[in-house]
Amino acid sequence: MSPIEILKEFNSCYQKIQAIAQDENWLLLIAEKKIDPEAATHLGDVLHYLTEAMGCVEEVVEVKFNQESEV
Repeated sequence: MSPIEILKEFNSCYQKIQAIAQDENWLLLIAEKKIDPEAATHLGDVLHYLTEAMGCVEEVVEVKFNQESEV
């Protein structure tokens, strides 16, 4: 996988997880305490770490793009 493909996959994962975090059923599960309340925290952590990972990959993509632009 190229860095841009990795970045696209991370972004796709982020969007899917963000959709879950905003889903009414997910929010009801948490509100009604049918699942561990820390699940919301864990999901937030996943989104945070995906964002951090995407930032790292973006740096590689930018460097590669800049190198290709100079040629």
